[in-house]
Amino acid sequence: MLKDFFMGLSQNQFLNNTAKKYGLKMGAQTVVAGTNIEEAIRSIKELNAHGISCTVDNLGEFVFKEEEAVEAKEQILKVIEAIYKNQVDAHISLKPTQLGLDIDYHFCLNNVKEIVDKANNYGIFVNIDMEDYSHLQPTFDLLDDLSLEYENVGTVIQSYFRQAQEYLEKYRNFRIRIVKGAYKESDEIAYPDKKDIDANFIKITEWHLLNGKFTSIATHDHQIINHIKEFVKKNNIPKEKFEFQMLYGFRKDLQLKLASEGYNFCTYVPFGNDWYGYFMRRLAERPQNLNLVAKQVFNKKTNTILGVAAGAFLLGRMTKKKSNRRK
Repeated sequence: MLKDFFMGLSQNQFLNNTAKKYGLKMGAQTVVAGTNIEEAIRSIKELNAHGISCTVDNLGEFVFKEEEAVEAKEQILKVIEAIYKNQVDAHISLKPTQLGLDIDYHFCLNNVKEIVDKANNYGIFVNIDMEDYSHLQPTFDLLDDLSLEYENVGTVIQSYFRQAQEYLEKYRNFRIRIVKGAYKESDEIAYPDKKDIDANFIKITEWHLLNGKFTSIATHDHQIINHIKEFVKKNNIPKEKFEFQMLYGFRKDLQLKLASEGYNFCTYVPFGNDWYGYFMRRLAERPQNLNLVAKQVFNKKTNTILGVAAGAFLLGRMTKKKSNRRK
């Protein structure tokens, strides 16, 4: 029920648009690194100082207007320029739907190609994020087309998909980020149970560590992390072949601990005004995420679930009142 609730909020266009007007609310500032490039770069520098690299996401997705896709492309190009100018340890993560995948494939490809080309000139890697199942194959197509000219691209495999192993084997020679998956999918194509998703996550991660190019292991689950640490030790897998990865604002102590232990660590740093859908999906993704941000988002007397729900409700009420005053 919680997952459906937060996924519904994440897809509510009215609340998404309203959130842009009111800025970071409901504690999102703890898991979103600001609304502009300058704030994002500051956050990256702080993380770099602790030996942590970053992947930067200019928030936004499901764009249906060409001018918005072009605007997103120009913003990402500015991010690349800022990474290079500031000489920070960071690369780019991007969502194809933000760059026009729902408008026209070749329009999107050209936008992404411009980004990848500039990043390539600066020696910066670009990760093509995976979204919901309906965009899975077109995203793989983008990777196929881009890889004909560039080597600085990789993508994401989601362990909740029943065919994740097949996808991984096909793209074994790419740098791959392995995640559990954050979108609501049918039981026919995705595992509905956490235990199955976790088991598949471990399975495909181990396979790629043994057979792949470079593996980004994206999880906040300390049990899975400890399992992987034992696996790489047992199989003599060098630390240069993989990294652990977590979201900005989540399990900060564990992020610092892994980096201090000498593991490659990368923090996923999202920024921008279009934060609402991202934030709601993080809460929908796993019930544990509510607990991970609870102490940072709410005070000790606040019930986490009611707090987030109330925040969404109040955001809607604020807009309604503002609208009524205009009448």
